[in-house]
Amino acid sequence: MFDSHVHTSFSTDCIMPLKDAISSANKNNIGIIITDHFDLKYMVKDRFIFDIDKYFQEYTPYRNKKVLLGIEMGMREDVINENREIASKYDLDFILGSVHVVNYDGKYYDIYAEEFYEGRSKKECYINYLEGILKCVKEYDFIDSLGHIDYIARYAPFEDREIYYDDYNEYIDEILNAIAKSEKAIEINTRRFNEKEAMGNLQKIYKRFNELGGKIITIGSDSHTAQSIGKNFDLAINLAELCGLKPVYFRNRKPEYL
Repeated sequence: MFDSHVHTSFSTDCIMPLKDAISSANKNNIGIIITDHFDLKYMVKDRFIFDIDKYFQEYTPYRNKKVLLGIEMGMREDVINENREIASKYDLDFILGSVHVVNYDGKYYDIYAEEFYEGRSKKECYINYLEGILKCVKEYDFIDSLGHIDYIARYAPFEDREIYYDDYNEYIDEILNAIAKSEKAIEINTRRFNEKEAMGNLQKIYKRFNELGGKIITIGSDSHTAQSIGKNFDLAINLAELCGLKPVYFRNRKPEYL
């Protein structure tokens, strides 16, 4: 078993040393893929970016069958060429493509920040977010898996933050169809698995992915602490089985079945 979404101190929002992540993974008898945040042109200087050469210099000595080196690449339309160059230049095991920042009327907003939601309805914000993901998955043909499709449901300031499949199926289907056609994976992110409603709704999304031809998923805890590595993976594996999807992890940019 591999946790394919783990952050360490190269992510500017994380202080966990790599050695702590490895120790926790060993205790849980799982492998890990390090996927530190790499969001080019983030609106705050030096946030969510790191020196990839230094990353490889420091982490390569720890690289082995159970410790793989990847990246969580922030997808946005205005840095596609730069990100493509990163993907081809470095010897990464895995590229998790995620959308943390969206373009609204020509301005980029962090989905985590309240500014994006000010004066806008939930529907307007969620459609903008999903349209942004769709544009990216169509153009980022060099990622291996789409990260946390439900990311916006973590931080939106609405009373009901859930991203219901039935409310946005038109947009979600287009995203899932694009991933399935390109034979990429989609992530089962366990970050919100303590929320019962989230579990039920995500099952609809992953089942639909299978119906549209999707075959593989990666499983990630999105850990920023040692304690959360591998959290709720039993639930994720069960969800994958219920939806007819095969869990994989990536080594040398190629999927290997768990």
